[in-house]
Amino acid sequence: MFQIVVSGANRIDITFGGKLDSDEMRTALDELVETTRGIERGQILYRIEDFDFPTLGAIGVELSRLPELFRMIGKFRQVAVLCDKRWVQKASEIEGALFPGLEIKAFDLDDEVEAEAWLASQV
Repeated sequence: MFQIVVSGANRIDITFGGKLDSDEMRTALDELVETTRGIERGQILYRIEDFDFPTLGAIGVELSRLPELFRMIGKFRQVAVLCDKRWVQKASEIEGALFPGLEIKAFDLDDEVEAEAWLASQV
C-alpha cells in the first residue's frame, strides 16, 4: 500500500505498508512526482506501518528514476518519519544527513502528535 495525501500548500502525508512490486513502485513514484510538482520548501509526514522490502523489480524501477527522485526530494526541507522499526528510523535519519538542506527526524509510529508538533515548529 502506498498513499499520498496533500495536507497543506507545501506538505504531503505518505502512508506506506507492505511490499511493493515493480508495477506498484512505478505507480507510486509517478503519483509522488506529480503530487509534488508545485511544492517548494515542503514537508512530509511519512508513516511506515508495515515495512517489507520491495521486490528486486521495484528496486530496479526506483534506481532507474534516481535523478528525478533527487530533484523531487530537493523540494523538501523536513520529513517526519513514523515507524516502529528502529533500524528504519536510524536509516531515515542517516539519509537526511546525506541531503543538504533536508532534515529527517524519526518517531515511533504512535508518536504522531510529537511528529506533527516538530513539523509545525519548523515552518
